[in-house]
Amino acid sequence: MYAFDIDTADKTELYRDLAAALDALTADEPDAIANMANVSALIWQYLPGLNWAGFYRNVNDELVLGPFQGKAACIRIPFGKGVCGTAAATRETQLVEDVHAFPGHIACDAASRSELVVPIVVQGVLLGVLDLDSPDPARFDAGDAAGCEALMRILGPRLVG
Repeated sequence: MYAFDIDTADKTELYRDLAAALDALTADEPDAIANMANVSALIWQYLPGLNWAGFYRNVNDELVLGPFQGKAACIRIPFGKGVCGTAAATRETQLVEDVHAFPGHIACDAASRSELVVPIVVQGVLLGVLDLDSPDPARFDAGDAAGCEALMRILGPRLVG
């Protein structure tokens, strides 16, 4: 049904192509879970070096596991705890080169070494977070953070139905 050909070494171009693919996948779909599921699969397929890609949803001021790709994960994360909980509490992207050096890191997968978490905020409301993990130290950089923030700016409004 959808055929996306994303093959580039240029990170800016990669995220531009991912944004176009995300837009095409989610443009006419009102279901938030379906959109998160497709976006986690898209990111998993096209971003190299990941061992987990998915979402945690804000349910009554607690992060609850949403659609993802990778190994089984922690189901609930309190705001302020770990990388995801910190992103939710501060509403700021968390770019962590070494998760073992992050105070209070929650190790759902012991193989994870670096993490990028982007809060999804629409009209001042935190809907959840995008969470990307990698077994490679310092896998994520400012380009990844900016690219994923742009992706979430497209997706966010499509999660409120």
